[in-house]
Amino acid sequence: MRRTSPATLLIAAVVGVLAGWLLDDALAGAGRSVIVPPASLAVALAAIGVVLVLLALPIRRVVKGTRREPIDPFYATRVVMLAKASAITGALLAGAAGGVLLFLLSRPVAAGVGSVLPTAATIAGALVLTALALVAEAMCQLPPDDEEQEPAASS
Repeated sequence: MRRTSPATLLIAAVVGVLAGWLLDDALAGAGRSVIVPPASLAVALAAIGVVLVLLALPIRRVVKGTRREPIDPFYATRVVMLAKASAITGALLAGAAGGVLLFLLSRPVAAGVGSVLPTAATIAGALVLTALALVAEAMCQLPPDDEEQEPAASS
């Protein structure tokens, strides 16, 4: 499996920015209250990233050779897929919160600190999730095979 590419993360972030901006714009245009993420979301996103790295630690120990017991391959597959999905989700949420923040800051009336700070914290939490997910994904990567051993030449 290939590692998550920066292009994928960038596309997810751009889609998130557009979705966050357009959703808040549509809500404000309809006279409804705009979406402001709760402050607890930033903490939850960062905590998910930490748990993800903790899940990848046993795999890293086996890869590095400091642990002799084998790891269930299904466990390793689940962790690496969760890491990949978390990286993309973190980029998408960071973009969406960025779109909301841009919308709040572009209004003629200044947005309150109670709206701007939780949104900025959500961006930070989502970026932490993305970074830790990429670290966990790298922790699950197998070392390259020895290519020095060439098959015997046939005569």
